[in-house]
Amino acid sequence: MAHQLFIAGQWRDAEGGATFEVENPATGETLATVADASVADGRAALDAAVAAQADWARTAPRDRGEILRRAFEIITDRADELAEQMTAEMGKPVSESKAEIAYGAEFFRWFAEESVRIAGRHSVAPNGATRLLTLKQPVGPCLMITPWNFPLAMGTRKIGPAIAAGCTMVVKPASLTPLTMLSLGEILTEAGLPDGVLNIVTTKSTGKVMEPIIRDPRLRKLTFTGSTEVGRSLIEQAAEGVLRVSMELGGNAPFLVFEDADLEKAVDGAMLAKMRNIGEACTAANRFIVHESLAEEFATRFAKRMEQAEVGPLVEAKQRDKVAELVDDAKQHGATVLTGGEVPDGAGYHYPPTVLTGVPREARVWCEEIFGPVAPIFTFSDDDEALRMANDTEYGLVAYAFTQSYSRAIKVYEGLETGMVGINQGVVSNPAAPFGGMKASGFGREGGDEGIEEYLETKYVGLAP
Repeated sequence: MAHQLFIAGQWRDAEGGATFEVENPATGETLATVADASVADGRAALDAAVAAQADWARTAPRDRGEILRRAFEIITDRADELAEQMTAEMGKPVSESKAEIAYGAEFFRWFAEESVRIAGRHSVAPNGATRLLTLKQPVGPCLMITPWNFPLAMGTRKIGPAIAAGCTMVVKPASLTPLTMLSLGEILTEAGLPDGVLNIVTTKSTGKVMEPIIRDPRLRKLTFTGSTEVGRSLIEQAAEGVLRVSMELGGNAPFLVFEDADLEKAVDGAMLAKMRNIGEACTAANRFIVHESLAEEFATRFAKRMEQAEVGPLVEAKQRDKVAELVDDAKQHGATVLTGGEVPDGAGYHYPPTVLTGVPREARVWCEEIFGPVAPIFTFSDDDEALRMANDTEYGLVAYAFTQSYSRAIKVYEGLETGMVGINQGVVSNPAAPFGGMKASGFGREGGDEGIEEYLETKYVGLAP
């Protein structure tokens, strides 16, 4: 497997042979050594994307779609191999890695089908004097910065629509988990992607290497998945070139359990919403807001299920330390630990599934994204209070609500200030649906019919008859 930079269809060392180490979070030991790109390497990657753009934009939509379809099939065939690699570099159980492989591959299949459905329109001006023609064209070279928590899927849902739309790209995977993206580069090459369409730059110096690319006038789009803090900085940089920007940023997802909820289904949903990816997901339920009449029973059932959960390590020591700090802060504010709550002995960056009750809203877990297997439970007394609590955050990515009332469900999903809502289900992510948030959780959508629009410009032509 390649551990080098991928630029203009060639695997090559970083300038000066610079490298960095990738850890196995289960043991803390070095898993691989990967090329550490310089500013010049980043510029070379953009050069390659720019040089390939015109020819790639002229490629037939069906041909672009067939490349994605072949890549989907290769990923599916190699799911076991890719899952083992993902688990080694990221830490999630192999079963969850396999689920991500299947989910991530679906973005390639979805956008393979969307590539041939890019369409404009033709109409007559109201006064009849002109014909109005609109067409869609690729936005141009893109920079994609992907996170560590879903090493394949966060790449495929950006790369898929870019390929389908006819855009070239530079991809910068997270330095904690770069190996899966490098394997994806090999797969796309095998599937027939032309040289220069996809360029992969691995580096530990993300800001230093990426900022010159963002400020280069040849770049036309920036897409980022990661923290709101970093996203704000990138948006400022992108403003100089007036780039097309899409941002999928932090979350603080509320999980609402109303008094008429099916409690068993609510607990099932809570396990999915909290424990997918060991809680290291922007869509993870962060605040469990439960009606006071159900809170004690819900907490007891939930804690029992959490004790039985299969989990791997968190991605690095820094992340585990943050989770432990948040739990300790909640305990200092009077929260009760039903299960978990202590850093275990032994190698790796493990933290046990944890349920907290009696958590006051002064605790940091109310307003900070946990990104770990910790579930703080809060209570409410009526529907209006539940909605106020749910919306009491700068974030607005996703929310979950469990109720058997049709009218209540409508009131809740219309009132929630989030880009996505799950009603009686703990997972909302689907390649056929638009993924994205509002407020400080970002803007733009990935997946669904909307996903390819992020990579297309609309051009209007006035035709004299």
